[in-house]
Amino acid sequence: MEGVLGLLKLRIRRGINLVARDTCSSDPYVIVTMAEQKLKTDVVKDNCNPEWNEELTLCIRDVNTPIHLKVCDKDTFTVDDEMGNADIDVKPYLHCVKMGLTDLPDGHIVKKIQPNRTNCLAEESSCIWKNGKLIQEMSLRLRNVKSGEVIVETEWVNLPDSKGLFEVEF
Repeated sequence: MEGVLGLLKLRIRRGINLVARDTCSSDPYVIVTMAEQKLKTDVVKDNCNPEWNEELTLCIRDVNTPIHLKVCDKDTFTVDDEMGNADIDVKPYLHCVKMGLTDLPDGHIVKKIQPNRTNCLAEESSCIWKNGKLIQEMSLRLRNVKSGEVIVETEWVNLPDSKGLFEVEF
């Protein structure tokens, strides 16, 4: 895996108040893209508050490459409808990972990230020490729709024989 800095696990937890694209509901799924990588969750039938609880893993070669998330409604006879999109800004989280912290108390908050015009956070997000790992929990507000949020959790995974984040500027 030449040039890979590490892996980023994205746990796509659930959707909240997603727009109905069918008669009174939707069949939502999530597509995550980063450069040439494209991953998707399973479809949840007839639900505007779906529970995916799926883990998608991206190979990170460049921390500056944007990560895009798109929610779609699965249709049988027509093109799938878009239900909103968001960008995941992992740089604040990766700055915390780069600190190389270990053995913190479970639940310890390392950093809080505030929503602003340059990120898609619906509310304050925290980088937390949980079960011996540093994770970031975030609620992403979907753009280009009336309503909808997606709850996502990120986790960095170092790879043996990779240079990791310690030599990377961002």
